[in-house]
Amino acid sequence: MLAVLGVVSFSLTFPSTVWGLESFGPWSLVAVRSTLAALIAGVFLLVGRVPLPDRRHWAGLAVVAGGVVVGFPLLTTLALRTSTTSHAAVVVGLLPLTTAVFAALRTGRRPSRTFWCAAVAGAVVVIVFTLQQSGGALSQGDLYLFGALLVCAAGYTEGGRLARLMPGWQVIGWALILCLPLMVAGSAVALTVEPVRLSVHGIVGLVWVAVGSTFFGLYVWYRGMASIGIPKASQLQLAQPLLTLLWSVSLLGEELPLAAPLAAGAVLVCIAVTQRAKS
Repeated sequence: MLAVLGVVSFSLTFPSTVWGLESFGPWSLVAVRSTLAALIAGVFLLVGRVPLPDRRHWAGLAVVAGGVVVGFPLLTTLALRTSTTSHAAVVVGLLPLTTAVFAALRTGRRPSRTFWCAAVAGAVVVIVFTLQQSGGALSQGDLYLFGALLVCAAGYTEGGRLARLMPGWQVIGWALILCLPLMVAGSAVALTVEPVRLSVHGIVGLVWVAVGSTFFGLYVWYRGMASIGIPKASQLQLAQPLLTLLWSVSLLGEELPLAAPLAAGAVLVCIAVTQRAKS
């Protein structure tokens, strides 16, 4: 249930990012969201009097920070300048497979053949959808999205491993703190370079990606991964594209191509198979 709650939080990230881009430039939005999330995390760490992590954990926290605090938000924000949220949501359906591959390489666990067949089937659907929507060639937005998948999968895997050694909220909390100096400097520079046009949508989008997606979502997500394992938790994200499609219609008023819900529905079927597969 914790992992599912994390997926629901993540599913709102793309629509919230589109709203945030109404008020901020892409670099400003990423820097400010990470700064706000880090300040919230800092308050929780101070109130809880949490000691500094062991030195052996800082390398893993750096991977989490580079993948889920900086890399994924920045690359997806750049992609959403030209891609619709529905298209981006289906492409990010590849994240479960990439996370499972990183987890297998990092932890040494080997999911069953049934697991891999179902995961690869979901990935094939996403790739076919991407090529069909892009006219047979990958767009610049697609390249940003595929790059985001790689860095995010690495961050998820390392975060899931660390969440077995410390509470999940501390994993993302310290990763955010690690990025705080860079994000404060980035905010100061980006806000002076990129135009700012404050609106209700823009502020709501910024607040959600900072509090809901970056802090709360990752907190419950890492706790969930620590409980049920990285490969199985990652497959729950196959439901994320379908949820984001619902938000893109209800919140953004996007018109979905027929292929989008069909592709999202097809990868959703893979969840039942992967969740029943043994490791």
